[in-house]
Amino acid sequence: MTAHGTRQAQIQPNSPAAQLQERFPEAVQEVVHRLGETTVVVEAKALPEVARWLRDELGFEVCVDITAVDYLPNEPRFQVVYHLLSVSRRQRLRLKVPVGGKKPKVPTVTDVWPGANFYEREVYDMFGIEFEGHPNLKRILMPEDWDGHPLRKDFPLGYEPVQFTHNVEEIQRKKPYAKQ
Repeated sequence: MTAHGTRQAQIQPNSPAAQLQERFPEAVQEVVHRLGETTVVVEAKALPEVARWLRDELGFEVCVDITAVDYLPNEPRFQVVYHLLSVSRRQRLRLKVPVGGKKPKVPTVTDVWPGANFYEREVYDMFGIEFEGHPNLKRILMPEDWDGHPLRKDFPLGYEPVQFTHNVEEIQRKKPYAKQ
């Protein structure tokens, strides 16, 4: 167990996770090695500094993807997940940032990896997690007037019956164009 009360994996010396933990001991909450992949959980407030250091010092020049996970009803409710790639070192690293559920916010990394712009907008649109300092944080997939965030676990599910040969007329009567 670490000072933060989380489990700690066996870290290989000189690995990106070990270097990250040595450089940011207070920010790293957990390191997990599983199935040949390394995941490092870091505090949200340290994210910009950690991201810049990973890019400049360890050569993680590409942010391949950003997504989120909703762990409702747990708190912190969300984790923002960053998949990073070092082409020069041929290594991958996953960062996870826990975020509370009331007004979820995390600092942007668009100044470190400009390609993160659209990934952050997608996470904002689908999960409602705000990225502080983002240059253009607005919906990217859903219409601007859409209410809610579809990938949250508390978002109501829509339902449309599946059309088969025996219920074609019933389905067609329920379509919006049938009422016109």
